[in-house]
Amino acid sequence: MDDILPKGISANKKNKEVAIIWSDDHISTYTFSLMRYACPCAECRGGHDQMSAEPPGEVFYMRIEDSPATHLVHIENVGSYGITFEWEDGHHFGIYNWHYLRALCPCTICREMMIYGQ
Repeated sequence: MDDILPKGISANKKNKEVAIIWSDDHISTYTFSLMRYACPCAECRGGHDQMSAEPPGEVFYMRIEDSPATHLVHIENVGSYGITFEWEDGHHFGIYNWHYLRALCPCTICREMMIYGQ
């Protein structure tokens, strides 16, 4: 999965989703609430010792209610290794690298690959 890179990234503010088309032609669609709840920054993870290369499993079951915390302002590239999001509440600290984003894909195929290590 490390060699898989995005070919395209788009945000649909009406549907509150971010879509990434990967170099293997897989399409990942993430809700804004998932992206915000899975923010990998130290503040959101509860300190540096809680940070990890992959999202914690509970992010797939928790949702943040509609609020400025889940209203996307914009997406910005971070070098050639990831992106960051700015949210309406001013939060903009998490760097979502490509590996983290692919591991965060909520589709059934990717979830099974992460759970069963395939």
